[in-house]
Amino acid sequence: MMHDGMRIFLTCASALALAAAGLAQTATYDEPYRPQFHFSPAINWTNDPNGLVYHAGEWHLFYQYNPFGDLWGHMSWGHAVSPDLFHWKHLPVALPEVGEVMIFSGSAVVDHANSSGFGSAGKPPMVAIYTSRTASDQTQSIGYSADKGRTWTDYEGNPVIDIDDPAFRDPKVFWHAATERWIMAVVLANQRKVRLFGSPDLKTWKFLSDFGPEGAHPVSNWECPDLFELPVEGEPGQSKWILQVDSGMGHPWLGSGCQYFVGEFDGERFINDNPPETALWLDWGRDFYAAQSYSDVPEQDGRRLVIGWISNWMYARDKPTAPWRGAQSVARELRLKRFDKGLRLVQQPAREIEMLRGPSISLRDLSVGEANQRIEQAGFSGDTLELQLVVAVDGARDFGVRLLQGTDEETLVGFTAAPAEVYVDRRKSGKVDFHESFAGRHSARLAPVEGRVRLRILVDRSVVEVFAGEGEVAITDRVFPSPSSTGLSLFEKGGNARVVSLDAWQLKSVWK
Repeated sequence: MMHDGMRIFLTCASALALAAAGLAQTATYDEPYRPQFHFSPAINWTNDPNGLVYHAGEWHLFYQYNPFGDLWGHMSWGHAVSPDLFHWKHLPVALPEVGEVMIFSGSAVVDHANSSGFGSAGKPPMVAIYTSRTASDQTQSIGYSADKGRTWTDYEGNPVIDIDDPAFRDPKVFWHAATERWIMAVVLANQRKVRLFGSPDLKTWKFLSDFGPEGAHPVSNWECPDLFELPVEGEPGQSKWILQVDSGMGHPWLGSGCQYFVGEFDGERFINDNPPETALWLDWGRDFYAAQSYSDVPEQDGRRLVIGWISNWMYARDKPTAPWRGAQSVARELRLKRFDKGLRLVQQPAREIEMLRGPSISLRDLSVGEANQRIEQAGFSGDTLELQLVVAVDGARDFGVRLLQGTDEETLVGFTAAPAEVYVDRRKSGKVDFHESFAGRHSARLAPVEGRVRLRILVDRSVVEVFAGEGEVAITDRVFPSPSSTGLSLFEKGGNARVVSLDAWQLKSVWK
C-alpha cells in the first residue's frame, strides 16, 4: 500500500520530470562558456556529484540540483547516465525535495546480495544513501530502485540514522568484504570529524569510530567524505586506504578544496599514516570540490574513478553562465604511488577521453620559437583541447602554454624553476570581475624529473584541468574568455627551454 509520504514523493518527481524535460529543450549546449565534454545540466544550478555507481552497462551520475533556478536551493538529485563517462543522457530528477526536506549529498550502491531485501530474485536493487536536510536537523536516509535508477521508492523506516545534529551529512557507503558488512563514512561537518558506521543490510547501522580533526587547519568544516583502498603502484601485495574529505573554506589558495589522508582501515577505524598536521590536497586549483569515487566498477575494469564539482563556494553563485550554473570534472583515474615524500595519489583523465580526439599536431625536439612557428603554420588552435607537453628546462626561469588567447586575454599554464612549481594564471583569462576573489594564480610544488617537466592539459571553453608530472599534481580552474579567444602558443623566460614533445588534439563535443 502506498503511504502518503510515498505518494508525495512520486507526485513531486513526476512534476519535476515534466518541468525539467520541457525547460531543458531550450538549452543549446552552445551557450557562452558552456563546456563541451564536461558534464553540465541543461538548465539551473548544480553542485556536488552524488551517487556515482556503475550498473547494468551504465555509469550513473547523480548530482545536487535545483530544479527551479540557477542558484543554490531546493536541493534534489539530478540524474544522468553514460555508456562511456563522457556522452551523458539526461534523465528526470531522481530524488526530489519533498516539502521542506531537501535531498543533500550521498552515495549509491548496487546491493548484489539483496541484503536490504529491496530486490527480487536475480534483480539486485540500486540503493541511494543520502542526507535528509531540514532547517534544524540532518539525518541519513535511503531509497531504492528496481529499474536501473529510473524510479525510486523511499524507505518507510527513514531516517536510518539520526543523532540530532544540524551538520551531519554526506554519507559514502561501500561493501567491506573482510567484515561482511556495509561501511558508511559520514561527516560531523562543524566538528571536522568523519564518523564510521557499519550495517548488515543498509537499514540498521552501528557506530564504529570517529576520525579527526586532522590535516589542514584552519578550515571551516568537512564535507563529502570518501573511503577506499588502493594498491601501491610497483609494490606487489601492498595497499593503503585513502580517506578523502572536503573543506568548504580553507584551501591554500582560498575557498573550497579536497584533502586526503593515507593510512589503514581495519573494518572499524581509520588510522592516518602521516603526522596529524600533514595536509595532502587532491587538487591545487580553485575549482575542484566534493569529489566522489564510483561504486561497483566492474572487476575487469578495476579503476578507482572520481568526479568533482568544478567550482568554489566563494563565488559559485556569481559565475556568469546561463541558463545553467555549475559543471563536473571529467572522470579521473586515481592511483597510489610512492615518491620521496611518501605515498601520494596520482591522477589522469579517464582513458575514454581519447575517443573525443580530432585534428591534431605532433612536434618533437624543437625550441619554443620553432614550436610556435609550427603551431602557427598548422593553424592549430581551439577552445576544446587536450595537450601533452614534455619540456627540458635547460635553465629557463619560466615556461609554459598560453591557452585561450585573444585580444588582451590569455590563460597561462606554466612552470617556474625557483621555486620549482607548476601553475595556472587566470588573471587575464577573460571575464574576471564578477567576484573580487576570482582572478589569481594558483600553483603547486613540482620537481623536474631528469631535467624535464611533463604537463597534460584539458581545455574546455571555461574549464582548464592540469595534470603535472605523473599526475601527482592537479590544478583545476574555471575561466571565462571571449568566444573568439582560441589561440595557442608556448612561452619561455630566461634560458633555452626545449620542447621534447608536444602532442595536441582538438576534442569533439559530446553534446552534438
